[in-house]
Amino acid sequence: MKIAIVGSIHQSGLNILKENNFDIVEIVNFEINSLKKELEEVDGIVLRTAQLKENELSKCKNLKIISRHGVGYDNVDIEYLNKNKIALGITSTSNAVSVAEHVMTMFLYLSKKINVSDKLTKDGNFEKKAELPEFFEIYKKNVFILGFGRIGQALAKRCLGFESNVYVYDPYIDEKIIKEKNCYPINFNEGIKIADYISFHLPLNKQTKNLFSYDEFKKCKNNLIIVNTSRGGIVNEKALYESLREKKILGAGLDVFETEPPEKNHLLYSLENILLTPHNSALTLECRKRMSIETCQNIIYYLTKDKKINKNNLVNREYLDLD
Repeated sequence: MKIAIVGSIHQSGLNILKENNFDIVEIVNFEINSLKKELEEVDGIVLRTAQLKENELSKCKNLKIISRHGVGYDNVDIEYLNKNKIALGITSTSNAVSVAEHVMTMFLYLSKKINVSDKLTKDGNFEKKAELPEFFEIYKKNVFILGFGRIGQALAKRCLGFESNVYVYDPYIDEKIIKEKNCYPINFNEGIKIADYISFHLPLNKQTKNLFSYDEFKKCKNNLIIVNTSRGGIVNEKALYESLREKKILGAGLDVFETEPPEKNHLLYSLENILLTPHNSALTLECRKRMSIETCQNIIYYLTKDKKINKNNLVNREYLDLD
């Protein structure tokens, strides 16, 4: 069977495909006509970053599964896959630790303002440390986590290690599970009012688009630090910009943007109280290896009907003919 690799992945995943006698075609040209031609005969697709909508997918004669290198799938036409009983896999067990650590890094960087202390020291102004801006502890602060899947739970565990108070909003998770993790279930509006830190771990859809915008920022504490490592568009960037510029909140960290890559003169670039990274929270070396392997295992197990497949990785399993 033939597998297309759309976007580069770690060699460890490619190795297990070869070991299982799959033919591999690595695609680097994501132009629509090129994709249509290259994908026409494939049985499975390992997808990194390209857009695969109906226009491209309708030309795939043999396609049975797309396996996303990650957990988000807004670059795939899920409705087309459902209609044609094509599986969509994700790497649900691979990136939780990496993303949770990235969020903690942003929390700590923005709280401690480490860059300012670093610059003062390197500039030879060691004795002027009293002139540094105030910086803060995470200890006993209120952390509000929106979305309590694997990443949200991994983040909660690390925040509890700092002895923070962890509040969770996730209408799809039983409150009993939240409490078992030593966290407090809370509704959305109450959570944003008490939060010192907010982290988003949600998919981008009609319900979450601009979930956090002008009205929500008005309800927040002025010491709030907000971090989004999930999907751009959940936090309205213009509302975030105005809140940061006017010091209505303390700081923000973004690993994702409404448009990626963001424009070169993006309005957020002019601010000092924001930390920006290029959608790489899940790209530690360890995580890239895990995601590469899990992505390819989804393909192998599904196409060979192997019982080792993690059915929780198949986001549209209710549309598939599974044993």
